[in-house]
Amino acid sequence: MTRTDTQLRVRPATPADAETIAALFTEEGYPAGPSDVIARLERFDSPYSAVRVAVIGPDIVGFVAVHVLPRFEHSDRIARVLALVVDAGARERGVGHALMTEAEQVARETGCAFIEVTAGHHRADALQLYESLGYDPNVATYLRKRV
Repeated sequence: MTRTDTQLRVRPATPADAETIAALFTEEGYPAGPSDVIARLERFDSPYSAVRVAVIGPDIVGFVAVHVLPRFEHSDRIARVLALVVDAGARERGVGHALMTEAEQVARETGCAFIEVTAGHHRADALQLYESLGYDPNVATYLRKRV
């Protein structure tokens, strides 16, 4: 792929990005179609949610989805990164760092005390990225049950 503009930019996702976001998500093991992504973008259309895409030249090379939640035990908020995907061909180029920086900015702008992210044990590269950005893997145990 030839790129004339190699500057990495991060911008809000739009419905026009749905096909590319769906392809990235599907490649990462989470099958989704463009209509699924459009519906998800609509659900995230609030002051407490954000979906951002990373763009190099004309190409979307990754995205991040973040949601802000009020905490019950304190009178503040916490942001949670719900999805972060970087195109395999664009990894090791700062895309993940840029997207996480954007997620952290969303957290700051919405008054969050913390930002958190989860990563499966099988995603060593993701764990390494998060730890390199200062995320502490020993803060809590994450438990899940299907309902």
